[in-house]
Amino acid sequence: MNKTAGHISAESQLYPSSEPFDRRTLDVGDGHQIYVEQCGRRDGIPVIVVHGGPGGGCSPIMRRFFNPEKYRVILFDQRGCGRSRPFASVEHNTTWHLVADMEKIRKTLEIDTWSVFGGSWGATLSLVYAQTHPDRTDKLFLRGVFLARKAELDWFYGGGAGKYWPELWERFVHLVPEGERHDLMGAYHRRLFGDDREAQSEFAMTWAVWENALASMGNNGTPYQVPQNYALAFSRLESHYFVNGAFLDEGQILRDMHKIHHIPATIVQGRYDMICPPTSAWELAKGWNNANLTMIPAAGHALSEPGVMRALVDATNAWTNDARWVYL
Repeated sequence: MNKTAGHISAESQLYPSSEPFDRRTLDVGDGHQIYVEQCGRRDGIPVIVVHGGPGGGCSPIMRRFFNPEKYRVILFDQRGCGRSRPFASVEHNTTWHLVADMEKIRKTLEIDTWSVFGGSWGATLSLVYAQTHPDRTDKLFLRGVFLARKAELDWFYGGGAGKYWPELWERFVHLVPEGERHDLMGAYHRRLFGDDREAQSEFAMTWAVWENALASMGNNGTPYQVPQNYALAFSRLESHYFVNGAFLDEGQILRDMHKIHHIPATIVQGRYDMICPPTSAWELAKGWNNANLTMIPAAGHALSEPGVMRALVDATNAWTNDARWVYL
């Protein structure tokens, strides 16, 4: 591993970058075309990577958590974001559409069962997919757990996290008239889907910057700007999902855990995650005998946190040693 100033760099813990052996656009109906790619070993252990957001899109670094000589890695951009089209669209775009899209990918690629790897919203969708298709899910790799409950949304968009970052919270709140500040998610949603394009852009950027600034401990609250197109898809899709409670019943994921208790899981959680506090990961793992929860000290929410990276790579490596994969 490469070392810089006596410290192991984060990305040096990952596998080398590799190019996909397959890229395609898949028609999933309802006017949506989703981007799908495959990399690694064509006959390897199949794993689908579920990105966060909603609206974040997949990125090349997500390929690098898996040994390319062992894994067949499938990445996709969920409806409305990344290279999927129509861009930033919320029409026919719900959790259940995305679960159906994942199943269509599996069937199209002629995969019997696969592992599911997801963080943040990707963990939410991974869990809902597994609970819907437990017979198609071999293993879950989860990071930065978000269970899409009202208390979690209230924490991040109702002032909880803002108590730790008051200067950033003020930037997020100040765009909204005082009479609407009792429901900031609703106020942002109205502007993000309003007719005023200038306001739409301003609210999209502010929403995205608020989350980005709190993602990593290394950011230390730095409000980095993000590309405008990314901000638009990310903010519109998150707002759409969150004002609708992620299209789930309150507490549904924990309620339905009996459906997947037999599935092995690795849960990696940053101890100082400001976006998805550790209590959700702890509640998820409690009573799940096949789950292993690792709390990473001095780590936040982001996939790029060095301790989180190391734990996830260790977990994917360990899974290749399972008896069912000895042929590899």
